[in-house]
Amino acid sequence: MAARDISFGSFNLYNLQSPGVAMYSGSRWTEEQYEAKIFYTGAVLKRIAADVVGFQELWAGEALREAMQMAGLDATHRALVPPGHPGNRIVCAGMVRMDLLVDEPEWIVDFPEDMVLASGGDDPQQDRIAVALTTFSRPVLHFTVQPHPDTPVIHVFVAHFKSRRPTELWREEWYEADLHKDHLNALGYAVSTIRRTAEATALRMIITNLTKGTNTPVVVIGDMNDGKLSNTLNILTEQPQYLTGLSEGGGDNALYTAQTLQEYRSTRDVYYTHVFKKERESLDHILFSQEFYDHSKRRLWAFDEMTVDNDHLNIEDHKATGTNDHGILRAGFRWKPAAGAVA
Repeated sequence: MAARDISFGSFNLYNLQSPGVAMYSGSRWTEEQYEAKIFYTGAVLKRIAADVVGFQELWAGEALREAMQMAGLDATHRALVPPGHPGNRIVCAGMVRMDLLVDEPEWIVDFPEDMVLASGGDDPQQDRIAVALTTFSRPVLHFTVQPHPDTPVIHVFVAHFKSRRPTELWREEWYEADLHKDHLNALGYAVSTIRRTAEATALRMIITNLTKGTNTPVVVIGDMNDGKLSNTLNILTEQPQYLTGLSEGGGDNALYTAQTLQEYRSTRDVYYTHVFKKERESLDHILFSQEFYDHSKRRLWAFDEMTVDNDHLNIEDHKATGTNDHGILRAGFRWKPAAGAVA
């Protein structure tokens, strides 16, 4: 790739933890299972060869560094892990080519102070609603990169939204088996959906504050636990229009999906990153602002190609093979400013 080109990857690590150390369920990787995970993770990182990778479900920073060493990337890339992270919870993390990183990374815990999810209803038949959430389930990683001194600084966010698995509610003080046991799934799914929706809204507000009325390039990487047409992604992307003339489109604070641009280049859509009950879905995403969108009048980088590493999803026993349970994405961009675009 040329000096101004750049590539991004998304990789859910499926609980990358040190061997013998407990995870949430109390389960632990054996030494053999851990070695398989390191071998697999390192092989994937070497194969996709991305400048920037966003990770989800990292427990132990040392395990990530060992996988990078296995891939031969420890001399060229830096692992981004929360300082002093004790390995007792999963975090969003990153891997960045050292010469690209601009400032020290940060992990965003709190929602914006001006985010309010409350309403008395906008018609007479609606009751009042209020959501009191104030933090991300997994703090969002934010850092900046610059491919070349002549290119703008790119803001990168790595996110992992609440899963679609139903929240376990049987421990709650209000829970009564006689009243609620037959409804735990429905109630749990609803709570998970509300939390994921709130997280998407909070990140959208952060991105809007950064991009509205500016020419700030932004890339969002992560396991959003929802598809590209879901309400979660609609909130996060602001549903931009894709089908415009060359160099005529672009939304000031919109986000575009690598999935959609790859589909425009394909005669058949076989994109999926997760399998559940034999349903193949796309839960992992690389999103980007108008500076990376082919048809934008403010385009600086042109979309090259997105690849999805997902053959391993046909393997049922991920523990034995060291594989993960999500597809791994890579999206490349070539420096190709539109006529009149300001770099």
